[in-house]
Amino acid sequence: MFKDIEAQGLVLLGCGKMGSALLQGWLANGLPVRSVYIIDPNPSNWVKELIGQGLNVNLPLPAAPAIVLIAVKPQMMGAALPQLQALGNSKTIFLSIAAGIRMAQFADILGQKTPIIRAMPNTPASVARAITAIVGNDYIEAAEKALAQRLLAVVGEVVEVDTEDQIDIVTGVSGSGPAYVFHMIEALAAAARAQGLSEALAMRLARHTVTGAGELAHRSSETAQNLRVNVTSPGGTTAAALSVLMAEGLGLTELMTRTVDAAVNRGRELGK
Repeated sequence: MFKDIEAQGLVLLGCGKMGSALLQGWLANGLPVRSVYIIDPNPSNWVKELIGQGLNVNLPLPAAPAIVLIAVKPQMMGAALPQLQALGNSKTIFLSIAAGIRMAQFADILGQKTPIIRAMPNTPASVARAITAIVGNDYIEAAEKALAQRLLAVVGEVVEVDTEDQIDIVTGVSGSGPAYVFHMIEALAAAARAQGLSEALAMRLARHTVTGAGELAHRSSETAQNLRVNVTSPGGTTAAALSVLMAEGLGLTELMTRTVDAAVNRGRELGK
């Protein structure tokens, strides 16, 4: 699957949760561990264990790696990125999964002719159920974009957006979205406790309801609207609940609109 990058090597700048999820997927899909170079001041125990199998950790980098995946937090970018400046303005692809940092900002450090792809995955990558959106600059060719898609596809689905501005929207929807779902689990469990259920049972019901509904939505060919209608009997308990959740001007749609708007605006602020 990754024969085209084995000889040149792949550099992973930062190997936290997302970087580790990707690395695990690459190795499982046949990328030799010796072809990977990690730059991380505090590598995890799992990464350290892989050193004995040939993983290159904080060692000199190849002269012209096929790709550099940037997986450090945005606030660490200023200190981390300049050490890769020598690889800019070349055939090496820079693939960033850092929220808010625009391709022009990378080009200012790496060089204006550097091939750059910006991507936004989400945390379900740890269970290979991510959704990742990508966009490339003018120096990315079709084959290079296909390579990035193959690398990201090991943790889930990959989609392409038309403009970089849309990445900020993706960040607010799917990048930050898992946190919204986790909070919904918390809120549903809290409501169950308020009705008299134990904490353990309330959380178990909430977790399984959300994950089960999500899996049904994933597998079903029906729209989310149809799935909702299917479980809503006229005048029944679900209809009563939805009259609150879908109240005009006060319901979940309006709340989620404000929620995503806040995330999108914050992402744009980070990119300034």
